[in-house]
Amino acid sequence: GTREARREYLERHVPGASFFDIEECQDTSSPYEMMLPGEARFADYVGGLGISNSTHVVVYDGDHLGSFYAPRAWWMFRVFGHRTVSVLNGGFRNWLKEGHPVTSEPSRPEPAIFKAKLDRSLLKTYEQVLENLKSKRFQLVDSRSQGRYLGTEPEPDAVGLDSGHIRGAINMPFMNFLTEEGFEKSPEELRAMFEAKKVDLQQPLIATCRKGVTACHIALAAYLCGKPDVAVYDGSWYEWFHRAPPETRMSQRNGEKA
Repeated sequence: GTREARREYLERHVPGASFFDIEECQDTSSPYEMMLPGEARFADYVGGLGISNSTHVVVYDGDHLGSFYAPRAWWMFRVFGHRTVSVLNGGFRNWLKEGHPVTSEPSRPEPAIFKAKLDRSLLKTYEQVLENLKSKRFQLVDSRSQGRYLGTEPEPDAVGLDSGHIRGAINMPFMNFLTEEGFEKSPEELRAMFEAKKVDLQQPLIATCRKGVTACHIALAAYLCGKPDVAVYDGSWYEWFHRAPPETRMSQRNGEKA
């Protein structure tokens, strides 16, 4: 959006941290927003950050919420077969608040060899989500705000994209997984949130949002509840809006029942 993440990183970051640009590490040939790159592109990109298959990666971002984009990078490593990856609870916001060291010195890691292998069980395509409308094998959870989900608020910075949701999706806004201080809520609190929405963590689950970023918060919250296998619909609402049959796009804006 309007923020300059690289500039923010160069101003101050956790010592030793490399800058991971999710807008650079994506499939630039896709007409949809923020789609996963291929195995070779991901491997080359993270190898350039000094990450090998034996590296324990810790991801954070500088968002005022405490965490916004970090779960997307966490999920990207997992979907490409890397399991030793964590999210810094509280993010850079709380790193600063607690008085931990920061630097403006850019990291210059030695390039490493990273071998990526796509784990298709953690990724869902448009065709799979469309088929799921009939089979109902997976529960579908949308992480956007209630207004965007219902279609009563516009999608931010969007041209030619109305708000609304995929038919049958349950709404769990990702901000609700975080405390006011910017930390992840406890597994007990998270489990109660899923139960309140009648989302069964013993059953298959697909997470969606607008472009596959905040959907990863659902995957992370479920992971903290002991469910490591939530799949993300990478194309999410942006792809669905442009490809799906109109009767599968639900919105209160048009007087439809959402």
